[in-house]
Amino acid sequence: MNKILLTFLVALLAGCATPPPRLDNSLAARSQSSRVKFIVIHYTVSDLPRSIKILTEQEVSSHYLLTDEAEPKFYTLVDESRMSNHAGVSSWKTYSNLNPMSIGIEIVNPGFKQTPEGRVWYPFPQAQMDQLIPLLKQIVARHNIPPQNILGHSDIAPQRKQDPGPLFPWHQLAAAGLITWPDAGQVAAQRAIFETQLPDVAWFQKRLAQHGYAVPQSGVLDEATRNVMFAFQSKYRPARFDGNPDAESAAILQVLAPTPKNEVIRPAAPLPAAVPAAPAAAPVPPVQPAEPAQPTEAH
Repeated sequence: MNKILLTFLVALLAGCATPPPRLDNSLAARSQSSRVKFIVIHYTVSDLPRSIKILTEQEVSSHYLLTDEAEPKFYTLVDESRMSNHAGVSSWKTYSNLNPMSIGIEIVNPGFKQTPEGRVWYPFPQAQMDQLIPLLKQIVARHNIPPQNILGHSDIAPQRKQDPGPLFPWHQLAAAGLITWPDAGQVAAQRAIFETQLPDVAWFQKRLAQHGYAVPQSGVLDEATRNVMFAFQSKYRPARFDGNPDAESAAILQVLAPTPKNEVIRPAAPLPAAVPAAPAAAPVPPVQPAEPAQPTEAH
């Protein structure tokens, strides 16, 4: 009886065994591309040990973490073939939920410190940029990422995030051929025009949306629109980033996202007195920050 039962079990297991699939890798489809379409740059708002702990042990993550040591280096935390949770609720142009289609790079940087005179933002040491730019070039080459798709967290989530902040040297990325940058001569010419007549808020909202930002199209300078203006100014005009429309911001937008020929540019109404301009924070040397609150999502 035992022999009969054993024979039955062997036969049953043999019948349940599934042979491995036969895979032939000799062919490849012409119509394919990398899943990666964007690179998103963040600051951590934490020191290096806390940044490592947050990005390796919690629900947030990034593909790379750039340290703030005297000789900075990258920790590779998530393989580029896999998704990291760094972007959160996000959008750019026609894309939303950028986590599955982006590479996240976190840079150890305190972000800013609140003072009686306003926020003090922290600069990025040149040693960090000397590491970041070569990595960006490698990622761009691997995934064929266009210059307009290298972004900051504040670009894709301007209502929630402000990183990498107004002291991040985007102009260095432009000089390296990594991002699109407005021509200074064209900006000066357009500024002279807009100094005589500033466009209305609806014009700014349309140009910001054309450039890629998710921004209301209400014609009203509300908080959401000012947040987007802040993100735009922090990136392209960091000398002043108060969120208010002005001639220089209009000129930069006109160069980056030109007005269609058939669109009528309507003049701006005077700004209401209830919307004061926040003072711009001047670049200052780093100071020792207070212990930051532990973030609940990637910066």
